[in-house]
Amino acid sequence: MAVLTIRTLPDPILRQKTKRVRTIDGSIKKMIADMLETLHADPGRVGLSANQVGIPLRMTVIGIPEQEDIILINPQIIRRKGRRLVNEGCLSIPGYVGELYRAETVTAKGLGLDGKEIRIKAEGLLAQALEHETDHLDGMVYIDRMESMDSLRKIEPEDTGVEI
Repeated sequence: MAVLTIRTLPDPILRQKTKRVRTIDGSIKKMIADMLETLHADPGRVGLSANQVGIPLRMTVIGIPEQEDIILINPQIIRRKGRRLVNEGCLSIPGYVGELYRAETVTAKGLGLDGKEIRIKAEGLLAQALEHETDHLDGMVYIDRMESMDSLRKIEPEDTGVEI
């Protein structure tokens, strides 16, 4: 396993829609293992999508503290409900956080490493992470969802804000 380099804006891979994974083979499983190691390399990281580490495939990993890691291949949000204002940061836009609206609850589906369908109904931070990571796979970053760039603020490295 390896800790991978996080791509940051303006890297063009972050603006490209990722491709669906056709077959879950050994190379996909190794990529997922490397993504998980990268996710857990620094505290405060919650999610990581494949294109954030230069892999143009539709895969994401999410690690909410005190919960089991989530691996989703070919994820999609199938239902959103409600709306709440959140502060959000991103590994691909280091040093900044901004306010935007995310759903109160989401339902997502995708495949696990075993190729079986997974459905997740989530609220709070997990719902936010699912939306954030799915946006990445569609070539979007959180600042694209902000109503105003006026809410974007610089944070100091010692700030313990959560990065999704």
